[in-house]
Amino acid sequence: MEENPPPPGLAEHLVALLNEGRDLVQMFLTPGWRQNQVLIVLGLIALAWLLRLLTSAWVQDWTRDRDGWPKWRLRMMVQIRHRLGLFYFAAGAWVVYLVMKQVTWPSRSYLIGIAATLATAWLVIAMLSRFVQNRTLRRLLTWGAWIYATLYALEVLDNTLAFLDSLVLGVGSLSLSLLTVLKALLMIVALLILARLLTQSATRGLQGNEDMSPSMRVLAVKAVQVAVYSFVVITGIRALGFDLTGLALLSGAVGVGIGFGLQKVVSNLVSGIIILLDRSIKPGDVISLGDTFGWIDSLGARYVSVVTRDGKEYLIPNEDLITSQVVNWSYTNKFVRLDIHFGASYGDNPHKVRAVAVTAAKKVSRVLSSPNPPVCHVTGFGDSSIDYILRFWITDPSDGLTNIKGNVFLALWDAFEENGISIPFPQREVRHLNDPARAGTDSAEGG
Repeated sequence: MEENPPPPGLAEHLVALLNEGRDLVQMFLTPGWRQNQVLIVLGLIALAWLLRLLTSAWVQDWTRDRDGWPKWRLRMMVQIRHRLGLFYFAAGAWVVYLVMKQVTWPSRSYLIGIAATLATAWLVIAMLSRFVQNRTLRRLLTWGAWIYATLYALEVLDNTLAFLDSLVLGVGSLSLSLLTVLKALLMIVALLILARLLTQSATRGLQGNEDMSPSMRVLAVKAVQVAVYSFVVITGIRALGFDLTGLALLSGAVGVGIGFGLQKVVSNLVSGIIILLDRSIKPGDVISLGDTFGWIDSLGARYVSVVTRDGKEYLIPNEDLITSQVVNWSYTNKFVRLDIHFGASYGDNPHKVRAVAVTAAKKVSRVLSSPNPPVCHVTGFGDSSIDYILRFWITDPSDGLTNIKGNVFLALWDAFEENGISIPFPQREVRHLNDPARAGTDSAEGG
């Protein structure tokens, strides 16, 4: 019984590839129709470059005049203008190839057909790759597709794949060929692109769902992202040939070891889920936590982004929002009551002062007149003035509290000026005990 010959090794594949490369070089250098086809291709490249110089400015001006076009179509025209030379070359190569195929032997237009195929493949890949937003993924996808199309057009794909499959890397009892690794990487890149498109589409759909609360929308978006990207990771690991059973045992052992070092991280993650479920805080709410006052910009897995009126963005850990006292100014509704303390002279009628203060507050744009109109009460009789408190309501705390109080104070000032109401200030009489004039007066009174 004859034994099967052993598969070719790395050296044999290298020799085969070098021989094919040498044959290609000799084919181009040997006079005849093959060399003529190379010259025709070079002439088409020069013609395409010349046409690009002549028409690039016209295409740019024509695109700028398309006022009613959507943005995606304008971006597509910009990409076409950047690749005008490749468009001209592909069109010219296909025309020459089809004409020569009809009027002469097919072998005399073979190289021109390869050049036309390569140019078309490069164009399609370049245009489709623009849909990938991530620059690194776009470059990996573009170069990988270009290399594959080039090897396929030159009919050396099978030998290249066999060569890559002969490069084996041993990882314990597992043997991985370079071809397997490349296939897995390409699969992961394709799945990442698909996952990004799916998560973006799901995010837009969930955020536009008015039947869900803002916190539930964020939770649903996070759940979709975790599910999709977990599927990508597991699929990539399986594509490399790893046994997920052993990986589960290893992850369990490692998880116990690192769990103690990641207590805060896990606490913040769990706190974030609790915040999303109980809907105590949601994007757009105005909160106060310690000295931080601002509105919720976004809810993250580990922290909450709070933007203050001065443009600062605080990243507050989720655990702090669970364990600390948080003032949510817009938890059930956006009605917020503000208090202003002021004083008026004893010579001014308190009834008139209260009426003037209420009328002045109502004239400020952000102050509500209904259902909770401003009120003013007497709070006490001070040393220099009668003390009052003015209470009013607003519905837009995210627009600031200090500025609305300042506007109300200015309205009170103007109203008091118009109605002759004075705002007293404390006055004190200071006496020096060692004053000679005072001492003489005291002596005379005593005598």
